[in-house]
Amino acid sequence: MTSRLTLGPGVADAIRAHGREAYPHECCGAMLGRDGEVIEAWALPNTTEEGPRRRFLVRPADYRAAEERARRHGVELLGFYHSHPDHPARPSQYDLDHAWPVFSYVILSVLDGRPGEMTSWRLSDDRDRFEEEILDGEVLRS
Repeated sequence: MTSRLTLGPGVADAIRAHGREAYPHECCGAMLGRDGEVIEAWALPNTTEEGPRRRFLVRPADYRAAEERARRHGVELLGFYHSHPDHPARPSQYDLDHAWPVFSYVILSVLDGRPGEMTSWRLSDDRDRFEEEILDGEVLRS
């Protein structure tokens, strides 16, 4: 069964704005909501030591802060988003190697500073690949 993720009002716009602001670096953030609907895209710092141009890292403290924010707002941590500057909105091997089960992963392609395609992915049950999710909501608006 294909999973589905819905981006509530303003969420896709917030992710696009973050991707545009971070360009040419990758942006990243947490997605908070309930029942498969994201109600907040919460920006996180990209603190990777490999360089934010081509990588992102969610530090344990940022993960805990996202979980705490979700708890305070009576929602849950549904997953994470990040951008791919000048690359397609498809997961890389690095993304696969660092993914956690049960979360959705939204990827935004940002080409020449302009947000483009947005996709969502979940780790397969055997954890050896991503499976694309249906992405609903205001995603098609630019």
